[in-house]
Amino acid sequence: MKSVFAVVLSLASLAACHYTFPTLIVNGAPSGEWVNIRRTNNYNTQAPVTDVTSQDLRCYTSETRATATTVDVAAGSQLGIKANGNAYHQGVANIYMAKAPSTAAGWDGSGNVWFKVHEVPAIANGQTITFPGSNVDTFTFTIPRSLPSGEYLVRIEQIALHSASSFGGAQFYISCAQVRVTGGGNGTPGPLVSIPGVYNGNEPGIKINIYWPIPTTYVQPGPAVWRG
Repeated sequence: MKSVFAVVLSLASLAACHYTFPTLIVNGAPSGEWVNIRRTNNYNTQAPVTDVTSQDLRCYTSETRATATTVDVAAGSQLGIKANGNAYHQGVANIYMAKAPSTAAGWDGSGNVWFKVHEVPAIANGQTITFPGSNVDTFTFTIPRSLPSGEYLVRIEQIALHSASSFGGAQFYISCAQVRVTGGGNGTPGPLVSIPGVYNGNEPGIKINIYWPIPTTYVQPGPAVWRG
């Protein structure tokens, strides 16, 4: 009995150490957990993805096979993605989007289709390194006004770097929302990347010792942000 109790306590402790991103915020209003965001494999364990070559790096739904309800959002409006608690690990964040060929609900996001719309990097100067993407529970960005109308996946990743000094040590906390962009323009998003494929795990912003020596600079992983 004691061993079972110890395992339960261990699993609870592990879950408490991590987080998920289950809630989309549209026009300032949260939609509820796993309504407009696909339920990820770690909705109970909250365990991260650490293998950048895994298909789970995309939307982390290899086990749940989940889809979500697609919500209308206007081009030029703000969209937020909220964690189920503070994303407290020291790290950085990226938000990507990808246009579905038809409906977002019926699409897995495969191919060279993802573009970055927002990032929250670390700030390093050799004396200190700070992480504006840590100890917050919501990441908010503006949908570019020139983004073409249509259905999209919106993917967040918060990359925790506290154990990233060795290959595979970075922890990716991921989820994908489904949105229908209305009132869009005729912009051409890019550069386009595939997920997985965008990272090899040896990038200086992914394999990094954030403690010593204190980095003099920080290079955000992934492509440049497309702002329309």
